[in-house]
Amino acid sequence: MKPIWIVDDDQSIRFVLEKALLREDLPTRSFTNTREVLAALEQAEGDEQQGPQVLVSDIRMPGGSGLDLLDKIKAKHPGLPVIIMTAFSDLDSAVSAFQGGAFEYLPKPFDLPRAVELIRRAVDESQREEVSEERMVAAPEMLGQAPAMQDVFRAIGRLSQSNVTVLITGESGSGKELVARALHKHSPRANGPFVAINTAAIPKDLLESELFGHERGAFTGAQTMRRGRFEQAEGGTLFLDEIGDMPFDLQTRLLRVLSDGHFYRVGGHNSVKANVRVIAATHQDLEQRVKLGGFREDLFHRLNVIRLRLPALRERGEDVPALTRHFLQQSARQLGVEPKRISDAALARLAAFNFPGNVRQLENICHWLTVMAPAQLIESKDLPPEVMAGSGADVHVAVAEVAAPVQAAAPLAVERDASAPVVAAPEAVPGAPTGPSAWESGLEAEAQALLAAGRTDVWDVLTRRFESRLILTALANTRGRRIEAAQKLGIGRNTITRKIQELGIE
Repeated sequence: MKPIWIVDDDQSIRFVLEKALLREDLPTRSFTNTREVLAALEQAEGDEQQGPQVLVSDIRMPGGSGLDLLDKIKAKHPGLPVIIMTAFSDLDSAVSAFQGGAFEYLPKPFDLPRAVELIRRAVDESQREEVSEERMVAAPEMLGQAPAMQDVFRAIGRLSQSNVTVLITGESGSGKELVARALHKHSPRANGPFVAINTAAIPKDLLESELFGHERGAFTGAQTMRRGRFEQAEGGTLFLDEIGDMPFDLQTRLLRVLSDGHFYRVGGHNSVKANVRVIAATHQDLEQRVKLGGFREDLFHRLNVIRLRLPALRERGEDVPALTRHFLQQSARQLGVEPKRISDAALARLAAFNFPGNVRQLENICHWLTVMAPAQLIESKDLPPEVMAGSGADVHVAVAEVAAPVQAAAPLAVERDASAPVVAAPEAVPGAPTGPSAWESGLEAEAQALLAAGRTDVWDVLTRRFESRLILTALANTRGRRIEAAQKLGIGRNTITRKIQELGIE
């Protein structure tokens, strides 16, 4: 195995790391400045075995900066993991390190076992890079092996030669607009425009003009005639998202357009012919809305000619691995970086998560992982906190069962859009068991489930969950005051700040 290169002008740091790594059977080679490293790299260019497996470098050294060394190494050896150390733990250094492509940022003084574990991860990553490189593949139009999604695909195929009105139902974030675009793309109107409008996102006073357009002088500010979405979609498809939120009086106008194919612009006196296919979508129960008087029954029946129900992501757990890899590649393309891979254990975690935000939430999680995961291979410990907390009840799912749908425990409550990675302090459950035997028994059961599944990161998984819960509970008790929370927990101010950063607690 190639050695770990250690670059630091502090002899004691080099000595401590050398001894710790040798105990782990990891060979080392030490340098006191960047010039020595660059010279050694030039000598090793003809013999790969002489180069480093991982490089660990200080930032501030006589004769050259560790960040400058990082830039030069990444230019010639982009796959080499570089860990940056510094006693000056400032924001600029951390940002510069990660922008330069560092594997991880290690502030001094560091915990030696943690530093060794980090270097071991970097070694594993380096070896994986040497064995194989996952290639980006062409993104399919839609993904889904689950039976429910196959039913959707079959329906799209059957409707490919039809202009019939379609109503798509499904939870928010499940991909209703994607299905609408597929229906348009595979229809006789594919060469026409696809125009989408979210009726819930536009104020009631503006929605009529948005849909049907207006004549000049129709209202204050109407300086010119404006074509609405129906005219913009002429010869193509108009997608009306969240149709259940359309105001009642506008429902009447929409019904008239669907009935006779004509409409009037706001302030207009001449009817306009609408040659448009309408596809509507909603996350609401329209039948219930009709019973409550919030939605016209005749419009419901006009829209409900063909209904497509899009399953929630929790109903198609076998699609999570393929969707995850697709979104990781998509995020990498958007950010201009190499796509990250994900371990089977991390995929099992994701498959066990409930995904209240559906596919949109998984997409956001993958984007977060592309930015925040420290290595090219995403491990379970790298997943955002709400996934680690929300999938705990199903952590016993074996890695080999990733392809099977999993019913997950309810996720933590959040205060903003469930599709973005967040975590909120858990509330106490009235009547829950409180004695040491209760939580210790639960901990033992979790450990046994993880060990039975063949996991090799049990210590880290359970420690992160324990520390996260403990800190969040203390912060909730002190209304977010960190120093007071640290005092109540019996730890130092620097410790709680470091832990909050490590655990990704906001």
